[in-house]
Amino acid sequence: MKFSGIYAITDDALLPAEQLLQRVELALQAGIALLQYRSKTATREDKQRIASELARLCASYRVPLLINDDPQLALESGAQGVHLGQRDGDIGAARNLLGDDAIIGVTCHASLEKASAAEAAGADYVAFGRFFPSSTKPEASPAELTLLSEAKQKLTLPIVAIGGINPENGAATIAAGADMLAVIQSLWGESDVSSNATRLVSLFRNNS
Repeated sequence: MKFSGIYAITDDALLPAEQLLQRVELALQAGIALLQYRSKTATREDKQRIASELARLCASYRVPLLINDDPQLALESGAQGVHLGQRDGDIGAARNLLGDDAIIGVTCHASLEKASAAEAAGADYVAFGRFFPSSTKPEASPAELTLLSEAKQKLTLPIVAIGGINPENGAATIAAGADMLAVIQSLWGESDVSSNATRLVSLFRNNS
């Protein structure tokens, strides 16, 4: 895939189970480029069902689905890959399980050293952040936008920026070097997902 555009991440608090598929489809219709299913509260059985439903929905829009933290669930659901935190397992093990074509991303917080290690281990993209105050992860360590410029010079991998990104600050984040913007609150936090997604997606049209 081309790593460019809006990277949407689901959130249990903002997307109740009965609304999840409908609201995700609105975001897909608006042109998001990538979706990550992230749930910290659902049962294993519910995760398997929801992830499989999302995989089918995303496939109909030709948008890859990634699973947060769980390579086995990615395999079982038919997702295209997995996103790993620093404590969520080994890139090589995930690659062995999911295959060469799987998309594997890694959280690197504000560390170029971690990003270089992820690149060497075979990751497909790295994610840095948080760049702005975040209601989803208020405790996350801050990162400076200059990190994106430095990463662009030192890495060959696509770069995802996350943390408090919205239509007002997204353009500056892209200009600093982000290939994709990961969003949660600014997409799902307001009732009009279609409008939110359209505004976010337009950031890349305006910066292309």
